[in-house]
Amino acid sequence: MTVTSVYAQINISFKWDTLANVPDDIGFAGSFAGVWNNTLIVAGGANFPDGGAPWTGSKKVWHDQIFALDSPDGEWKVIGNLPTAVGYGVSITCDKGLILIGGSTHEKHIAEVRLLQYDGKNVTFKHLPDLPKPVANSTGVILNNVVYVLGGTLDPTSKETENNFWSLDLNKSATTWKMLDSWPGPSRMLAIAGVQDGAIYLFSGTHLKNGDREYLKDAYKYKVGRGWERITDLPHAIVAAPSPAFAVGNDNLVVFGGDNGSQIGINLKKEKHPGFSKTVLSYNTKHNNWTEVGAQPSDAAVTTPLVIWNNKAIIPGGEISPSVRTTKVVVAEAIKTSE
Repeated sequence: MTVTSVYAQINISFKWDTLANVPDDIGFAGSFAGVWNNTLIVAGGANFPDGGAPWTGSKKVWHDQIFALDSPDGEWKVIGNLPTAVGYGVSITCDKGLILIGGSTHEKHIAEVRLLQYDGKNVTFKHLPDLPKPVANSTGVILNNVVYVLGGTLDPTSKETENNFWSLDLNKSATTWKMLDSWPGPSRMLAIAGVQDGAIYLFSGTHLKNGDREYLKDAYKYKVGRGWERITDLPHAIVAAPSPAFAVGNDNLVVFGGDNGSQIGINLKKEKHPGFSKTVLSYNTKHNNWTEVGAQPSDAAVTTPLVIWNNKAIIPGGEISPSVRTTKVVVAEAIKTSE
């Protein structure tokens, strides 16, 4: 276990630990993850089963297995299968179960939304209203039992990103997704969302135009009834970092790693990618500023959800360099916060 501490306008320390590895030889990126009945659940995602990559001729494969971990010191077990092999959707833990929103299969993006429940023995699914459009590579949060989905792409071959901002009110029995006014900035995918003090936050992501990526550093805040406002830019991009951001205390949203764009242009066929950023950033909602609050002690994963379990941030699997997965499940515990 490693402890890192960096002090600035805020004071946050982390204890780093790991849980049992996800039981797969390769690991997955783009999995769904959440907590239900105090059980950590990881489902779906995609990998290259031979350990290769697109530039080596390997084929990406989508998966449908559902894994469960009953306790932090336990071992994973397979508890069932998703209706479809899918990944790269949005995971939302709510008081009724784990919501699986959109994502992609091996052939297309989907609009399906399902509620996954697990009673300790069996997995069941309930259909929720479909998204207005198929979407993957989005981000999302839940606030006051209302689910929000932001950005993404409509198709595996999309050369443009979306600026969708949709909400689904779980407080109503008969409901559909609402299309809300978007943030005042570029469309994006692989952004990071967060919730703090009754507001929704949107950080970074990448903008696609004619298939070209622009790594974004902008950030926005949304309050119901007030709309969007731009807030302080990030120090650097954090594309595909585990999402949502980890709410620490009453004023901080912590983001772990991400792709900062520094390796754009690297020839992956010839050069070894050094891995994604290990930097841990915190946005202080009171002071409207960003602070570097440490670094992850081992390889930092992207394209994976962040889950809160027992008040700790859980980062299950993901991608540690292009096409390279990890089976490691990282735990970050905030042990000290103050102004």
